Amino acid sequence: MLASLTFAVMDLRSGLSLILMFFEWVTHGTVTDHVVLDACPGYAAQAVVVKGPKLTADLVLEGKACNVFGTDIESLKLEVTYETETRIHLKITDPSTMRYEVPQSVLPRPGAESSISPKTAAIRFNFTASPFTFSIYRASTSEVLFSTASHPLIFEPQYLRLKTNLPTDANIYGLGEHTETFRLPTHNFTRTLWSRDAYGVPNGTNLYGNHPVYFEHRTTGTHGVFLVNSNGMDIKINDTSGTTLEYNVIGGILDFYFLAGSETDPTELVRQYAEIVGTPAEVPYWSFGFHQCRFGYQNFVDVANVITNYSVAEIPLETMWTDIGDRRLHVQTPDISVDPDYFPLTRMREIVDYLHSHDQRYILMTDPAVAYLPGEGYGPYDRGTADDIWLKAANGSFSLGAVWPGVTVFPDWFNSEAQDYWSNEFALFYNSQTGLDIDGAWIDMNEPSSFCNYPCTDPFAQAVAMDLPPARTTSPPDPNTPIFTNATSAISKRVDHSGDNVQDPPYAIANAAGALSNKTAYTDAKHANGLIEYDTHNLYGTMMSTATHNAMLSRRPGLRTLVITRSTFAGAGSRVGKWLGDNFSDWEHYRNSIAGILCMASVFHVPMVGADICGYAEDTTETLCARWAMLGAFYPFMRDHNADTSISQEFYRWPIVTQAAKNVLDIRYRLLDYIYTAFHQAHLDGTPVLNPLWYKYPQDPATFPIDLQFFFGDSILVSPVTEENATSVSIYLPNDVFYDFGTLAPVQGHGSNVVLDNVDFVSIPVHIRGGGVLPLRAKGAMTTTALRETDFEFVVAPGTNGKASGSLYLDDGISISPKTSTKVTMSYEEGNFTASGSFEYATGVHVARVRFLGVSNAPHSVKLNGRSVEEASVQYDSAGKVLDISLGISFDSSFNVQFN
Repeated sequence: MLASLTFAVMDLRSGLSLILMFFEWVTHGTVTDHVVLDACPGYAAQAVVVKGPKLTADLVLEGKACNVFGTDIESLKLEVTYETETRIHLKITDPSTMRYEVPQSVLPRPGAESSISPKTAAIRFNFTASPFTFSIYRASTSEVLFSTASHPLIFEPQYLRLKTNLPTDANIYGLGEHTETFRLPTHNFTRTLWSRDAYGVPNGTNLYGNHPVYFEHRTTGTHGVFLVNSNGMDIKINDTSGTTLEYNVIGGILDFYFLAGSETDPTELVRQYAEIVGTPAEVPYWSFGFHQCRFGYQNFVDVANVITNYSVAEIPLETMWTDIGDRRLHVQTPDISVDPDYFPLTRMREIVDYLHSHDQRYILMTDPAVAYLPGEGYGPYDRGTADDIWLKAANGSFSLGAVWPGVTVFPDWFNSEAQDYWSNEFALFYNSQTGLDIDGAWIDMNEPSSFCNYPCTDPFAQAVAMDLPPARTTSPPDPNTPIFTNATSAISKRVDHSGDNVQDPPYAIANAAGALSNKTAYTDAKHANGLIEYDTHNLYGTMMSTATHNAMLSRRPGLRTLVITRSTFAGAGSRVGKWLGDNFSDWEHYRNSIAGILCMASVFHVPMVGADICGYAEDTTETLCARWAMLGAFYPFMRDHNADTSISQEFYRWPIVTQAAKNVLDIRYRLLDYIYTAFHQAHLDGTPVLNPLWYKYPQDPATFPIDLQFFFGDSILVSPVTEENATSVSIYLPNDVFYDFGTLAPVQGHGSNVVLDNVDFVSIPVHIRGGGVLPLRAKGAMTTTALRETDFEFVVAPGTNGKASGSLYLDDGISISPKTSTKVTMSYEEGNFTASGSFEYATGVHVARVRFLGVSNAPHSVKLNGRSVEEASVQYDSAGKVLDISLGISFDSSFNVQFN
């Protein structure tokens, strides 16, 4: 038997007797007594077989069953596979019946490498036979990373429990979606996973999406654990009797991936996780521009005026969005019958044409709920009914809800006809010749959300009571009103749930909405393949994301898409981006957004992410909006968006916000190729595009809890002001060299906090981490199209060792498989800078200059490709220690700059 698969017989139950289960039903969820659960008999491992990289065993119930939330299953099957040198796959299933598993069609998983040997694996599996417990440990150090010792396995039809020990003050990240701190609390903490419409994104509750993965960081290394399960669950972390993490799952199987990560580089773990869930999608170059939206634009004139006012204010606007402000059926489904009074199709097409003629874009919201209008000639409903693609109730009728259009049906994404239906609806409504020629897609309410309160026995009455669809409160504009004038303002087998209570399971997860079916589709709603929402609820948003991504590809074959969704599951980032939902216009949500984008981008592989800038609900203030505009410029997805019940908050509404936006958008656009390159690398191997400080300084414990600062890409440290009316901020600078982005002057960090004073309301502290070379545009532009015609400059920021490096990737910015690309590697050492690579994609621009930072003295000589550079082209700032060398050369080949 392999040394890593130690077999030992131990009886950890001696002296213990089963005591009564203690639990109480609280407002949301079940409270359990861990002493009772830990006294359950667990299982014994029998018939253990080891064959190469795989171990299998029978797990047989050992002793009198606990039956805490149902009947303990007497016999289970264990399968452990070393899939790669850094990944172990462990599954525990019930061999006697077909239990639900996350379908491969939703989350394709990688296979095992054929040549793997446990003897060479970075992590190893170890187990005790009786009662069965197991551990995962790091081979090089024997450090235990995951251990179920003293915590017996519980496996019942609607309750699975697995518990691991953690170090004291464990550094745990992930387990989202949430609005907690980036490093999760370890005292009496419950993370519930069950998708819901979470207005206000409140702390301590389940939100829109579900990512059952966590990273644990120690000074000895970083590792990860991913549970592939889409059923509802509570994951509990507590430190009252030693620190532990406990999974409480109400269905499915235990399907774990254990990732070795790295002893030195946390980003290795991020790349390993990408091997399972997929690398992030590449998005269009234009999608990194600034986006504007509002729920509440009253008519086409409002929309046109916003576009005009941004232009007049000289604030770059890349993409105009419209939410459900018109509150008519077409915004819920792709229906060509747009509101003829408030948003007439001819005028909306005029707006879209105007945007496109000015190198700008347009995006419209599409929700999954389709108006239930039998016999009324409503195309989307009639076509879906003909294709029989609606989600079904338990009795076989359509599963009905109440959403913006009134009573609705929901597409069943497991239906084999659903993709064709969805693609056809997009082709009809978003037709470039006869409809609205959108450039991207925005999908919302896809948990799926319903306003119907459980039990939703009469959705028609509830829709009437809630005034759905909402009535108009303003008069329509004259249809001939001039616009754009200078305005001043699958799986085939069936899972048997016949003996289960899927509406009210024995173990109640802490769903903040209460009953599992409240304000969403019923948990007993059936899919075409026999699965029910009880198992697949958490997949609905991601499956809609896939269908929408494919529909957009059908509209514009060969071109990248931008799809922004609200609800996600593991793997969603390989197709779509996400916004963080309906936040509030307050400082708490401003601060929380940083942890939110870090979770999505640096852990969950959904890097095209951002919060609603200036806040969605309630009224923002001028200073909050100014600060948020500057922070939001460092979200990968940058959009200003708010509700119809709030004041208007477009950036041009206030002088301070206008200036703040101009300042920071100039920075963002100059950095756009830098972050575009980071996204390309993320697509190749999963390298994160945002980094918490501890990713870069894994040996510095002071960085572990920091979530009010972050790295934008590999080298840009963002440290926003985070308190109302403050003009100073205390930031942490690790023991390293940095450079002020504004002045380019060096700043030495000492592993301590530094107070920055006089941070006015139109600036944000940004530093360049030493060791990088930044490929910047020489100046910003009003559109990304104009930006691509702007010259480059390179900023060389040497590290403490005097060296610097970087990369640049360029292509046409839109093709999924570009015909050509330019890939440049930059390196610097001892006054010698080289930019070399392949230049197949024509940049069409020049290299304006190279800027060397931290240069102690003016150079005696400067050479470009071995030839002396004129003295007039060399400038040295002794105060800031910046050496500027103007080049003006075509950026179509490698070049070298030397100085001494």
